Amino acid sequence: MNKKVYARRRKQLMRMMHENSVAILPSAPLLIRNRDVEHGFRQDSDFMYLSGFNEPESVIVLIPHRKQGEFVLFCRDRDPAKETWHGRRHGMEGAVEHFGADDAFPIDDLEDILPGLMEGRESVYYSIGLNPTFDQHVMKCMNDLRSQSRRGARVPYEFVSLEYLLHDMRLYKSREEISAMRKAAKISVQAHINAMKICRPGLYEYELEAEFLYEFRRNGAGWAYSSIVGGGENACILHYTENNAVLNDKELVLIDAGAEYDGYAADITRSFPVNGKFRVPQKEIYEVVLQAQQAAFAKVKPGNHWNDPHNAAVRALTKGMVEIGLLKGKPAQLIKDGSYMKYYMHRTGHWLGMDVHDVGDYKVDDKWRLLEPGMVLTVEPGLYIPAGSRGAKRWWNIGVRIEDDLVVTKAGYDLLTKGLPRTVDEIESLMAR
Repeated sequence: MNKKVYARRRKQLMRMMHENSVAILPSAPLLIRNRDVEHGFRQDSDFMYLSGFNEPESVIVLIPHRKQGEFVLFCRDRDPAKETWHGRRHGMEGAVEHFGADDAFPIDDLEDILPGLMEGRESVYYSIGLNPTFDQHVMKCMNDLRSQSRRGARVPYEFVSLEYLLHDMRLYKSREEISAMRKAAKISVQAHINAMKICRPGLYEYELEAEFLYEFRRNGAGWAYSSIVGGGENACILHYTENNAVLNDKELVLIDAGAEYDGYAADITRSFPVNGKFRVPQKEIYEVVLQAQQAAFAKVKPGNHWNDPHNAAVRALTKGMVEIGLLKGKPAQLIKDGSYMKYYMHRTGHWLGMDVHDVGDYKVDDKWRLLEPGMVLTVEPGLYIPAGSRGAKRWWNIGVRIEDDLVVTKAGYDLLTKGLPRTVDEIESLMAR
């Protein structure tokens, strides 16, 4: 993304804010992994969305109609000694030159300067509670202003959640964002193909996981989330991440893995036989899930609401389970009383973007949100039958989920994750090569 994209977003946000207001947004904090080792830094998505600035210890302040400039960025100063140890910094000069800040100040001066930027503003757009440590800085600045009230300092009289406006903006993806997501999807598709090609009995789950890391990194991407590689019974654990078991012959493996490229995520799941050939019970379950995904796809179009794809998937899954004998009864009643949830206990999708479970309300005024062009979502029905289930033993320890990423278009949808085998024949053909 170039800095014009971020400037456009800031302008749009400020147009939606109260006229006499200020917005404050801190960067993500550094997190300790163990002792003095830090986790790799990943910028807060809202912060990145508005600035593209990828450093910790930074704060964005937006002040509509400020004569000296509306975009103020607090950041770390240049420090040759610290940069030798921890890497280069942009500093205040870089914040202005490369990121379009109108003014930039050292982060250490935040509590001295921020009260003046807040003074005389009626509203403060800031999401209290997300960063308790930074909350203390904001409250101190407010109290410093209050202590100056006798000299005529005007204190803001309300706090407004910044998320309310910003997350609605992020729900609608621009051409630049969709391009980044298409690239993340393309990288992820190739990684899944690689895993299918090398999979064989006797490998460990982590060996397939390694294929994803290799493909992601060699294409300038990283993990969008911790990968799930679950063979056999592990595929029935929805958020299984140990990835340390051996892959056995005649079992399925479920892989849920996606790349993050330029800050945007892909999210893909495939389930396939370790030995490359579906057994009859596995094929029965897989075909039911695939039909449910196709039914959900058909409901992804403008004018339908968020829950339409889920409802379609539930109907198809329940009908399919009755047809193969996994459930007994009338599908409508099984849906009504929730019996299907024994084997399908999650939703059929979620928003996708800078976060894997991306921001944006699913309901508006207590009604399911209507789908509109530019929204990006996953469609991911599944069935999970752990050992001991009431169904016949031939289905025990079969876990199947099929997940793809779709962008809503004027005509319906565009499948971002195209090119990755989905049908039984496509998967078996690829794995037989």
